[in-house]
Amino acid sequence: MNAQKLSKRLEMVASFVPTGAVLADIGSDHAYLPCNLVHKGIVSRAIAGEVVKGPHESAVRQVRTEGLSEAITVRLADGLAAVHPEDQVDTVTIAGMGGPLIVSILENNPESLQSVTRLILQPNIHAKAIREWAIRSGWAILDEAILEEDDKIYEILVLQRGQESYTEAEILLGKKLMAEKSPVFMQKWTREMANWARVLQSIEKAEATSEIENKRAELHHLIELVQEALT
Repeated sequence: MNAQKLSKRLEMVASFVPTGAVLADIGSDHAYLPCNLVHKGIVSRAIAGEVVKGPHESAVRQVRTEGLSEAITVRLADGLAAVHPEDQVDTVTIAGMGGPLIVSILENNPESLQSVTRLILQPNIHAKAIREWAIRSGWAILDEAILEEDDKIYEILVLQRGQESYTEAEILLGKKLMAEKSPVFMQKWTREMANWARVLQSIEKAEATSEIENKRAELHHLIELVQEALT
């Protein structure tokens, strides 16, 4: 992967960035995504944020190598602290982290989102945490995608400002993804149900404490919820 050829996962993230956007890419990983988008003329200005010194220096070198130092500003900062009011960022991408970590990044610097109208978030796990955050924070889910790359399954959530309600199943699985039922989606949740069934089997012989009973009930509920959504 490089600035000219992104991974399949980052290509999908890039596809949701609007033409003319002012982008902040948080956790930028060599700044490949903003470099790619500037080269293609999709964005004219971008911020690449990194919290660790080594990756920050790699991103600085990459931007310089690509000849994009005028268009892309690389900042060493924790999460959205990389975004300044004068940047007038309207689109934020955060990719390659767990859902709860992405949520903590969004919650830690809410003032950095004032001018932002679109969030493109790619959690490696626990996309549900992002959907829950969106509901309580005034964001609606504009679009969703799911894909497989290198034997791993990734979800991408595109959020815009707004209020929308979702069922329990839609929060867990994704409203649009549920409707589409792509082969990758079916594979992911069939695998999840099999994992839950194994856990259930392992606790069947455990002492029937209230904690074990609650866990058993939770797993049965999740399996029923997903089975119903898949049929």
